[in-house]
Amino acid sequence: MKGFLDNIPVPSVPTWPFNSKDGDGHEFDIKAEIVLQKTYLADVTDYSATLSDTLFELIGKKVFLQLVSSDQIDQDTGVGKKGEETSISWNPLDGPIAGDTKYSITFKWKSELGVPGALLVTNTHAREFFLKSLTLSAVSGKLPALRFFCNSWIYPYYLYNKTARVFFSTESHLPDATPAGLITLREQELTTLRGNGTGERQLWDRVYDYDVYNDLGKPDTNPDLRREVLGGSQDLPYPRRCRTGRAPAKTDQKFESLPLLPTTQFFIPPDEKFPHINLSDYRANLVRAFAKKVVPTLKSIFGDKFDSLEDVKAIYSKGIPSSMNSVMELSRDLIPLQMVKGLLSTQDQALINYRRPQVFEAEERAWKTDEEFARQALSGLNPMAIQCVQTFPPSSSLDANLYGPQQSSVTTDHIEKYLDGVSVEQAVEDKRLFVLDYYDAYMPYIERINKQSDELKMYASRTFFFLTDEGTLRAVAIELCLPHTSVSQAVRNVYTPAEQGEEGALWLLAKAHSRVNDSGYHQLISHWLRTHAVIEPFIIATHRQLSKMHPLHKLLLPHYFDTMDINQSARQILINADGVIESGFTPYRYAIELSSKAYKYWKLNEQGLPADLVKRGMAVPNSTAPHGLKLVIEDYPYAVDGLEIWSALKQWVSDYMSLYYKSDDSIKQDKEVQAWWTEIVSVGHADLKNESGWYQMESVEEAVKAITTIIWIASAHHAAVNFGQYAYGGYMPNLPTVSRRLIPEKHSFEHAQMLKDPEAFMLSNVSNPTQATTVMAVLELLSKHSTDEVYLGQVKGSTPEWTDDEGIEEAFKRFSSSLVSVENNVTERNKNPVLKNRYGPSQVPYTLLYPSTSDLSKEGGLTGRGIPNSVSI
Repeated sequence: MKGFLDNIPVPSVPTWPFNSKDGDGHEFDIKAEIVLQKTYLADVTDYSATLSDTLFELIGKKVFLQLVSSDQIDQDTGVGKKGEETSISWNPLDGPIAGDTKYSITFKWKSELGVPGALLVTNTHAREFFLKSLTLSAVSGKLPALRFFCNSWIYPYYLYNKTARVFFSTESHLPDATPAGLITLREQELTTLRGNGTGERQLWDRVYDYDVYNDLGKPDTNPDLRREVLGGSQDLPYPRRCRTGRAPAKTDQKFESLPLLPTTQFFIPPDEKFPHINLSDYRANLVRAFAKKVVPTLKSIFGDKFDSLEDVKAIYSKGIPSSMNSVMELSRDLIPLQMVKGLLSTQDQALINYRRPQVFEAEERAWKTDEEFARQALSGLNPMAIQCVQTFPPSSSLDANLYGPQQSSVTTDHIEKYLDGVSVEQAVEDKRLFVLDYYDAYMPYIERINKQSDELKMYASRTFFFLTDEGTLRAVAIELCLPHTSVSQAVRNVYTPAEQGEEGALWLLAKAHSRVNDSGYHQLISHWLRTHAVIEPFIIATHRQLSKMHPLHKLLLPHYFDTMDINQSARQILINADGVIESGFTPYRYAIELSSKAYKYWKLNEQGLPADLVKRGMAVPNSTAPHGLKLVIEDYPYAVDGLEIWSALKQWVSDYMSLYYKSDDSIKQDKEVQAWWTEIVSVGHADLKNESGWYQMESVEEAVKAITTIIWIASAHHAAVNFGQYAYGGYMPNLPTVSRRLIPEKHSFEHAQMLKDPEAFMLSNVSNPTQATTVMAVLELLSKHSTDEVYLGQVKGSTPEWTDDEGIEEAFKRFSSSLVSVENNVTERNKNPVLKNRYGPSQVPYTLLYPSTSDLSKEGGLTGRGIPNSVSI
């Protein structure tokens, strides 16, 4: 009698090759353990689904499983022959269990079928479940132990046109080495994942496709919330996002309509939503919960400004009374309290609590010193923006007719007195003069930004630093620039260091404007654009073009964990029109559009750390130096720690690739790799496809460089710009995100106010309490590690669960060991008093690139260290 699965079409899924041996048809049992999770943790109270599943069990609706031979082909279907089906049944007593559930099952198998290479799964229940893995026990003299690493949501089979899901064992195969019984399945599965590019995607659709960013605005709600389409044009290029297929907006067909309910989640393929053990680890859901409850509460509390630094300090010492009852309201709205643990109290009279951030914890006024201001350019939140000055004064590439003089107005007379007797010419020649140059990034938008509101005023800044004999930086000048307009001349004001009087007050304001430029550039470009946005097309292309049995798919997959989920939440809550980022950063409605202009100059071959350092003049090639580079500033914590991470990562990728690719021809002949790379360049990053900067997949060396860069972006680069956000930005005066006034004219009323109380005037010119506390809450949320974080050099379990290929385990152990050495080196460097840039006046140690291969695996929270595998928050 035919089994249930024999009547179900076999979907396209790759199977693993094993050599079968002639047999006599002898049948034997294979013991197996299957691990699954029945529900999302957020749905732990969904008893109705459990009841439905129980009723389905009573009428014979179960989960059916069947093994497929890797090399014994069924001539009718062209795929491997199938063994006898088996099934698992839910235990009604289990209830809506959110954690792992394990089942022991037995498969009947015949010797003549050889070794299983695929697993068919059909879910006849009423709802989906998450299948983690299947492990087949070895059968002495007949079969080796086999593992199927699934990690996939299995929806009811009728949603798949009554087609079974297919999974493959953990052995890798290049396309031309696919076992005969799996070739068709491999190709069919990729076809399924690509979809046909039409229709609106449903929650269960396993389809990866591309679209432009036409979903940030809300033109149907309010014309003022219309935002430009990013991507698909030369003027506003952008990486592609995941396509949802929603209907166009009613008022403008260029835009995608938004869900009726703001809490409705945007589509992403279901396997990009991973189940977690703890509620607090659902970070994409946490962002949505935060935006729904906490942001409106904060907006209802505050006045329009801080009157003193004591007002800011009170946020941490007293907490903020809130009308939101932290227990009852969240429970009523189905927002688990654990999601905002640490921010909301559990008292009857709710308080919103903020922790004292590190930059403010040890020494409350350290942030205000010029030494700390300069140090953060090297080891703060945005250490990849500083450049070595090549020519003085620096010049812009922008049109002088539109924006004013291209050349900086900072002169020798402005800065030479701060150079310890060194001439400017000599400082440039000796590579001792540096700049944070945000002129080109902001100037095209300054006039539009400043017209938005009387409460939003911004400059484009250049901030200059000198490298002292002690190896630290000294701020020597800040240039604040405005374009010429129809009613005013271009402004190029230069401010130099001072502590007292008018010059001291102006210097304090100039530093605040410089930091506003830096915080915006960090969040919009260094963070969002250069990690979250640029990595999404790589994820989409990997699923569309690289089979799950491809070794490169297995190598990259851990570095994609949770990224698409957090990105879709960001598009819905953070970077959308009137979202948290727009509301909390001065560019406001132009914030993400501004990042599009920066993307014009993005090149993949400049994103790896060595190339980035050389491009910015922060290092020079030197074959005798460690990592082949000599740093211009020896005590540059981000670069020193990062180069060690980069070298370890590149060696791991090289070792991994060498197990599969023995020659350059093997890369050229890998049709999946070639299709993958072509699609990344021509579709995922289509607006830059004709630009330089793309690696060519024509050699193993080029492939190693490209893959190392992708993993670097997803892991170390993101860690460096993300997990210190609350440490530095959690105290607003150190890193304001909004500038509300221009520097006052001499003899004006505002000028007199500035002279009367420079600190209070500075506070009235930057983020107001609502903006500050909202951004602070977001930064705390983004800076936390989850308790189930998997860090670079770690795997879940004792060995890499995604492959059993020979040589991988040893190579991975070498990689992990090299990262332990990096940890030891970071610890020792942080103990060295000579390396002043690693602590500085604020006494915040530089640990953002401390890998955390073992000791933080379950700690979570605001640790300020650790490099997760992926952009997962």
